[in-house]
Amino acid sequence: MFKTTIHRLEDGSGALLLPREMLDSLDLQVGDELQIIETDDGLILRPVRHDNYKRQMNAARDVMDKYEAALRKLSTLDNS
Repeated sequence: MFKTTIHRLEDGSGALLLPREMLDSLDLQVGDELQIIETDDGLILRPVRHDNYKRQMNAARDVMDKYEAALRKLSTLDNS
């Protein structure tokens, strides 16, 4: 279980901050959209998956950027 607080924004609306552990466990990233469903018991937050291909390509770019030096070195190795 995770707890969070609704924070007031300048325009009077609120912002819900999700803990990093929750984002990681649900494979969510900053910028992802969530569908909010109101029920008699409370709220349900559900990720909106628009384009898995785009999401996968962004994840691949992040990995390539992070390990660029190692990937360059591997690409120059003789595989024979």
